[in-house]
Amino acid sequence: MAGHEIPRVVITGVGVVSPVGLGHEAFWSNLMAGRSGIGPISTFSGTNLPSRLAAEIRDFHPEKHIYNRKFLKVMSRDIQLGVAAASMAMKDAGLPKGYVDPERLGVDFGAGHIATTPQELLDAAKGFAADAEANRLSRFAEEGMRQICPLWLLKQLPNMPACHVAIEHEARGPNNTITACESSALLALAEAMRIIQRNAADVMIVGACSSHLSPMELTRQHLYESLSHEDDPTAACRPFDRYRDGTVIGEGAGAYILENYDYAVARGATIYAELVGVGAGCDGMSAENRSEGVGLVRSIQAALRQANVDPRSLSHINAHGKATQRDDWAESRAYHNALGMSAEKIPVTALKSYFGHFDAGAGAVEFAASLLALRHGSLPITLNYRNPDPLCQLNVVHDEPVRLSTPFALSVNRTRMGQSAAAIIRAV
Repeated sequence: MAGHEIPRVVITGVGVVSPVGLGHEAFWSNLMAGRSGIGPISTFSGTNLPSRLAAEIRDFHPEKHIYNRKFLKVMSRDIQLGVAAASMAMKDAGLPKGYVDPERLGVDFGAGHIATTPQELLDAAKGFAADAEANRLSRFAEEGMRQICPLWLLKQLPNMPACHVAIEHEARGPNNTITACESSALLALAEAMRIIQRNAADVMIVGACSSHLSPMELTRQHLYESLSHEDDPTAACRPFDRYRDGTVIGEGAGAYILENYDYAVARGATIYAELVGVGAGCDGMSAENRSEGVGLVRSIQAALRQANVDPRSLSHINAHGKATQRDDWAESRAYHNALGMSAEKIPVTALKSYFGHFDAGAGAVEFAASLLALRHGSLPITLNYRNPDPLCQLNVVHDEPVRLSTPFALSVNRTRMGQSAAAIIRAV
């Protein structure tokens, strides 16, 4: 691109499948009304599990949103959520199938750990137990494996959301999957932005999806995450609150349509925002770096440099806000180190208080909320924030939504290992 102006990249479509709404209109309406999606687990019995609350998506019927219904049998719930969100985003952008040259339409999607269910392997497990008891395990490889569906693994592969989205919309351009836990969605945005800027595509379908709604996944999360033990949904997920005791599992997907600005204008598209900066970083192995959120500091500073934006120009921060003691402290320190005195003034919202924590998909849904906040000029409150933590010192929006005073927004995500990403968007 030497000697040429770098193309602008804009967002023209938003799709959301979340515990607080299907579609971006219902999602936004419930956020502004302060309606939480967290409640007692109903998908399965949580009686003997470490956490009894979750943010579940209700009344989701994938056949209403997925065109190639024959593929539903090889789609896990995670994949179904992601494909549905992508289809919503394409519809919202006004891009019917065939409108974009397939060679100029790409996909960049984030995905997390896709859990299997005991039922998938139940027959094989029973056969294995019988063979073991009869001392004939040598037969299992030949006969027992036949009891596992040959296509079983297709439900668990993290690259399958991007594959199915491409098939749904005949996207034959660049295609990639980012598996960096909570930071996946913003890192996918960064890659899609570069693809458009180097003229390898006109339109990119970007997003992320995941679901923690299974007994096995909840138990796995409990091994390395601080899950809330509260039974009261209004006390279970309290980002930056002094008495927070852990996060809550959830599920969801968010997707957006990125376009070359000139391409979008030429077709008369409605533009949500311009993507002006994306940064990434990692804490590394140092315990001190992790406690200070060094990777997030670097991410924010890189995004600000790319966007050429002063921290004082940010209308809000869409925080990671996982509601664990350690993570919220590290995130708060990162804001102070990256933004200086502005860190205590910029309005902060933490939306996991509405829909919990669900790996890659949570970051995608949160970013969609920032796009909608810029469009509507208002920022939703953080639920359950009653006792400010003196070790955080942030301007957490909690009593009522606030009007946005500038066109710039910062959305961030960070993994427990310190992989971080930050994105800055500008209202157009």
